[in-house]
Formats: sequence, C-alpha cells, structure tokens
Amino acid sequence: MSGLRKAKKYDWKDSNLALFGSDTEKNVKKESAATEPAWKKAGQAEGVQIWRIVNFKVTEWPKEDYGKFYNGDSYIILNTYKEPGEEELQYDVHFWIGAQSTQDEYGTAAYKTVELDTLLDDKPVQHREVQGFESDMFKSYFKTITIMKGGADSGFRKVKPEEYTPRLLHFSGTRKHVEVREVARNKDLLKSDDVFILDLGLQIYQWNGSGSNKDERMKAMQYLQELKSERSGKASSEVLDEGSTEPGHEFYKSLTEELDEDDDVSQYEAKDDQKELYRLSDASGQLTYKLEKKGDMSTSDFDTKDVFILDTKKSLFVWIGKGTSETERKNAMSYAHSFLSKTDHPLISISCVAEGGRQDAGFQMAIAA
Repeated sequence: MSGLRKAKKYDWKDSNLALFGSDTEKNVKKESAATEPAWKKAGQAEGVQIWRIVNFKVTEWPKEDYGKFYNGDSYIILNTYKEPGEEELQYDVHFWIGAQSTQDEYGTAAYKTVELDTLLDDKPVQHREVQGFESDMFKSYFKTITIMKGGADSGFRKVKPEEYTPRLLHFSGTRKHVEVREVARNKDLLKSDDVFILDLGLQIYQWNGSGSNKDERMKAMQYLQELKSERSGKASSEVLDEGSTEPGHEFYKSLTEELDEDDDVSQYEAKDDQKELYRLSDASGQLTYKLEKKGDMSTSDFDTKDVFILDTKKSLFVWIGKGTSETERKNAMSYAHSFLSKTDHPLISISCVAEGGRQDAGFQMAIAA
C-alpha cells in the first residue's frame, strides 16, 4: 500500500468521511477488534504520539522520525498536555493526509481518529491536516516538518548510499518554523528566497538562494550534517551560492526531473480572505449551508441548537452547539468535508470545536480577528 508506488492523487474534492457505510468502513471495523492495540498507551502522558495507517491498521511511527511525513501515507497525531496549573490531561488529535495518500488510507485515518476521540471520552479537539496546508498548531509540535515523496517503506536508511534515488529538498521559513519538502528535481523550482539540498547519495549539495535567510541556511546545514552522519562519513558535501555557481555545475546538470502535479498548489487557494459564517440545516431532508454573516463576528452569532461552520479562508472550524445531537457531533468532520467540496479552497485545515468545551485557540483568534 505504501512504498514507491504510483498512487491515485488524493482528490481534494472528495468527502472522505462520506466513506462511512462503505467497504472502507466495513474493512476497518473488521480489522479493529474490540480494542485497538495501538491505543493502549495513547494519551496516558503528556507529549506527542504518531501513528501511520498501513493496510487498514494503525501502526506506531518511530519517535526518531517525528516530524517526517511521506506524501503517499496518512497519519494520526495525538498531542496530550495539561493547562497551566491544572492536572487534567487535555488532547488535540489530528489526521494528516499526504497528497498521494490513497482513499483507503485517508478514510481509515479519519475513521480511526473518531475512534481515538471516543476512547478518550470525547475530550480531544479533532483536526484534519493536509499536506502543504497544515495549521499553526500542528506545525508547533515539530522543530521541522519534512515532507518526502513515496511511502514510509521507502525509508532511505534502509538503502546503501550509492543506491539512493536522487532527491531535491526545499527549505523555507523562519526561525520559528522551517519546512522541508521534497520536490521534483527541476531547476524551474529553484527560488532565490529559499535554500535547497540536492541529495545524490554519496554527494550532497546545499544551494543557498541569494535572498534566503540565515534560519533556512542553518536548518539546511544541520540537515546536511545529519545526512552525512547517517552515511558514516562516506558522503561528500559542497555548499553553493546562487550567482557564484557555474551553469554547468553538476548540481544544475542533475535537475532534469519532470514537474509533479502537487508541486504547484496555487490552484487550490481561495479567491478572497473574507470570513464567512454558515448555519447547517437538514430540515428539508438534505444537508444545506445557509450563509449567516460575512466579515466581523462574535460568539453571540452562534446558536446552541445548531451546527455552524466558520470559514476564515485559511482554516475551517465546525462549531457544535450543546443542543445538537450526538450524531451531529460525530459527523462534524463530514460536514466540513461536504462544505469544502463546494468551495474553491478545499485544502485548508479543519478543527471541530464543541460549545462549552475546551475552545481551540485558533477558533478564538478567528472570532476575535
């Protein structure tokens, strides 16, 4: 299911929780016994825990690889913490979808996230994250997020350096968060504002764009040193500066790969940034979304008897009133997917918040902004 496979690209317009009742759900339930072994130690102590979906099963992700994700896989991430001065454990649970993750994988991740939420007495705030559009909360868990191509079974530590598949890594961001993403080895993707590492196995090049910042350069240098360490010092490295590197250099000669579809995500961006609030209704027997307000809003705009969607165009929040049914609460993520499938910006992150419960910090900021 994982590995270096040519998978169907994740269809961002799909409502992946609409898979409930399908063969995916049945297979998940069949594989999931009365208790899920992976959840035995989930949420028992403060910290981040990560699992990857493999053949409908939840498998533990190695701690040394936390922050590293493959675009062909889907993951579940649980953050357990305590509020200052309190002893009760609180939770945020995320499922992360890679751009090349299969329907079975992201459907299982979504289903299992709901299962974990139930196991933890419905205390977690649920979030959906998608590659390249992760929430600030999700990013805060890791010093660096590295997105690699393929599936986890293609881990590079298992391969001899001279057998490595060449790869180009893109470093962008600031001291607070530098993101590392594998991109096609194509010179058209080089940006003067960023830093790139070309990993050829036994030869590694760091290319510093003329406008790159010191944080990007430092993170790339640390990453380069880690790569060399993994290869027991057998790999050589060279740092190149844009403008002082000859066009015929081996670095440029190696950038001959075709561009991938997911190397350009601009087509998924919203056309405006005005906040919108929608009220959900199924009175007609069909789920509808009624626009209640645009622009500035406050908590008084939310009705305890209903479900609302707050769309900031950069993130999406599903607010579940106390007067709604358990079914409506369980379907919160499904409502969000259904809504996004009808918009021009389906790639934004999603958070589900309940009235009276612990309010997501991002939701509070969205209301106040």
